[in-house]
Amino acid sequence: MALVLLERVSPSPVDLSWRRLTEWRRHADVVPLTRVTVATAPPTRVGTVFVARSGVGPVAFDDPMEVVVWRPPQDGGPGLCRLVKRGSFVRGWAEIEVRPEGGGGSRVVWREEIRVRWVPGVLDPVLARAGRSMFGRAVEGLLRED
Repeated sequence: MALVLLERVSPSPVDLSWRRLTEWRRHADVVPLTRVTVATAPPTRVGTVFVARSGVGPVAFDDPMEVVVWRPPQDGGPGLCRLVKRGSFVRGWAEIEVRPEGGGGSRVVWREEIRVRWVPGVLDPVLARAGRSMFGRAVEGLLRED
């Protein structure tokens, strides 16, 4: 499995950064050739399932994810969400942690462990670099003010 770890700082408060990162359909706005469908009724909670479908036509795959930890920030404190990837092509997990940063902003820590079917473990470093680049751009896009 490839491990992706990245951090970003936002001038936005914790609750706003959290909301921007956990509005699952918005992820399609920052990940090319992807659309996101939420399969469970709102609000997000443990058990929420959503699917990111990436690709074009027959060269596409589903990345179903389930929320297994859901601790939104309260009273300006940190928040943590853990997702488990349950697909046949992409497996692993992701954690989104948002915590207070000086000056009223927030720090995002994104951890993801990913395994892609038919990609040998020897390529994990390449997969991790690609993941850091892709997820880094996605997080920056999600945190941007509307």
